[in-house]
Amino acid sequence: MRDYAFPIIGGMEIRAVDTPAVLRVLEPVWLEKPSVGNMLRLRLEAILKWAKSAGYREGENPARWKEHLDNLLPSHVKIAPQVHHPALEYQDVPKLMAELAAVPTVPAQALRFLTLTAARVGEVTGATWDEIDLEAKVWVIPASRMKANRELRIPLSDAAVAILEGIYKESGNAHVFLGARTGSRLSDSMLLLTLKKLRPSTTVHGLRSSFRDWAGNETIFQRETIEAALAHIIGDKAEQAYRRSDALEKRRALMESWAMFCGGTPS
Repeated sequence: MRDYAFPIIGGMEIRAVDTPAVLRVLEPVWLEKPSVGNMLRLRLEAILKWAKSAGYREGENPARWKEHLDNLLPSHVKIAPQVHHPALEYQDVPKLMAELAAVPTVPAQALRFLTLTAARVGEVTGATWDEIDLEAKVWVIPASRMKANRELRIPLSDAAVAILEGIYKESGNAHVFLGARTGSRLSDSMLLLTLKKLRPSTTVHGLRSSFRDWAGNETIFQRETIEAALAHIIGDKAEQAYRRSDALEKRRALMESWAMFCGGTPS
């Protein structure tokens, strides 16, 4: 807003901001910086929506996309096609896990745990001991740390539990995977650097795709169970309302099978 919107419309009364004004803000960055342009449009839309609700303006929102700006600007999806994270072939995952098990570092432990749980990088590096119940073999990630803003229960396989039981705990530090500095947590970049040393063409996020490909190609688990293991929201709102269970035990069986494929319980 400071860099792109304020120089153009910062001096206008908010009731006077119309479609031409919005286009003057967006057009200079829309093609050159699609992600910036999209975020800028979303922010403008939110501000103008609030202004109408607060009584500062009337009429339709000139920054809305559907049936308005979509007729005037090219879709950012077409401008910047989705780039998929390079994924490791799932057949190579057991070998990678064995190599990681031979590396006595926290990032290597975290990568093994991430692979076994099919979790996202930030979910693993931000994990705290109060989220984990080793006896019940469940990791509960609060909604505040989830991409979809929903609490997620992750069943822990025996292999995942074994990793956690072997981790050093720092007094006064609640984080499971510790950083280099006292009291800190492991950084996301350290996971990537560790993986790049072993598999230069693979990204950490791509390991989730490895799990998805294995589950879809090699197992008979239902798609809903597999997608739930990845914390993906499937179905429309009505279907989501009726699907109240998180299928924890079905996912437990799935993740135990995945752990066995990855090499069983590590020493």
